[in-house]
Amino acid sequence: MDFTSSEASADLAALTRRILADKAGHDPHGTGGFDAPLWTALGQAGVLDAALPSSLGGGGFGLPEQCAVLTEIGRAVAAVPYLPSVTMAASALAEFGTPELVDRWVLPVLRGSRVLAVALSGFTAADGRVSGTQSAVPFGAFAHGFLVATPGQVFLVDAAAGGVSIEPQQTTDHADACLLTLSGVPGVPLGDIGGWLRLRGTAGVCAQQLGVVERALELTAAYAAERKQFDHVIGGFQAVRQRLADAYLDVEAVRLTTQQAVWRLASDLPAAEAVATAKFWAAEAGHRVAHTAVHVHGGVGIDVDHQVHRYFTAAKRLEFQLGTATEQLLALGDALAADA
Repeated sequence: MDFTSSEASADLAALTRRILADKAGHDPHGTGGFDAPLWTALGQAGVLDAALPSSLGGGGFGLPEQCAVLTEIGRAVAAVPYLPSVTMAASALAEFGTPELVDRWVLPVLRGSRVLAVALSGFTAADGRVSGTQSAVPFGAFAHGFLVATPGQVFLVDAAAGGVSIEPQQTTDHADACLLTLSGVPGVPLGDIGGWLRLRGTAGVCAQQLGVVERALELTAAYAAERKQFDHVIGGFQAVRQRLADAYLDVEAVRLTTQQAVWRLASDLPAAEAVATAKFWAAEAGHRVAHTAVHVHGGVGIDVDHQVHRYFTAAKRLEFQLGTATEQLLALGDALAADA
């Protein structure tokens, strides 16, 4: 087991960080939700082609490199759909789709000109036609296509097809989700890959949460080192130091468990328990670090115009995405009971 980052991961993360620092915008609370110019810039720089195998002209990167990008996206709280579009949908189409599907759907995503979203629950299929509803589909309001999971099959659905209803929904920080309703919509079958999508997506959520809480802690530690109370910086008070130390341990727990889950997935090893463990820490520790950031910042921490608020809302959303901490513990309990 080797958690050392590859040279490609380090280079890709560094490139992503530079682009996000130069081009990432932050809309006021409750507006926006998709930074289209940034998405295009990432595509033009070659950051998005991690999903495409080198045999098809792409960068040939895998899940570890994609998660390195997601961590940087989390650090910047950037409004780009890398997780559903690249780590999940484009990767699935490159792995299980036909060359025609790659040309039509994957290549535009990697150029930053299209968005794919993923809906993993609430749908059924009959005779190749998909029906059902899922609320709060991430980036669904801007999606050109959807990967939709039904029992035993995943379908690719064109957002422009008849019978597709997309109703934008506002989440805690941005209007970037949708209520997706399908009524007998024809879909392209990709196979029984719902579990594959969920595991990769969950690992990606953990990687993005790592970036969010890592940067939130950095900002909070810097604030504690300069904010004075009673003529002393608040970072000098024992209670604050202990709170920051606990947050540091939480961030490192998210990092270690995420690296283990990604390594097992990339190595084609059984990874369900490792992914559940990582998501438990991403949810539970993410909750604690987000609240520490707000509490240490005091009044400015609840100001929706302050940068720390973006990290709080991002951490809270990722805490619940693809399973809460309790759901992960229940899954681990079921796995242990089955082994016994």
